Amino acid sequence: MKVTFREVDPFNCWIWLRFSELPSQGERSYVDGVLDSWYVLGRMGGFNSQNLQVNEQGNDLSWMTYDNEQAKAVIPSLMHNLGEIEYQNEWSRFWVDFGTSDPVAIDVLINIMMRLDEDIVQLEELVIGGVNEDWPVEDHPDAIFQLGE
Repeated sequence: MKVTFREVDPFNCWIWLRFSELPSQGERSYVDGVLDSWYVLGRMGGFNSQNLQVNEQGNDLSWMTYDNEQAKAVIPSLMHNLGEIEYQNEWSRFWVDFGTSDPVAIDVLINIMMRLDEDIVQLEELVIGGVNEDWPVEDHPDAIFQLGE
């Protein structure tokens, strides 16, 4: 699966998936469920790189001391909104407002899509940001900032 970045507006971002062939209804349902789960993690503040205490600890987690005060002191990092996934031929797309979530959300999405490509449905490409010439986008009704502004 090729990963490509175009112009990324974190408050008004389209993400595109190109499948090897038309995805079946079951494959679509699986992709939809994975994206819903990814969004819930983001909406609940899961993509906050200011509080990665366990990751920063390294491999030895035995008897680690977790600092709740440090965790509470960081600025919330919340994904704001996710639009419905749309399908057109071998392509799908969805709109996302990353809000204040950190770019780690995109890393997690890439990791998820790589696993999907290996285990569930073959993906040719994941494109983050921008537009496809053959599938124009309109301003998303939930966008805080509209395209071109």
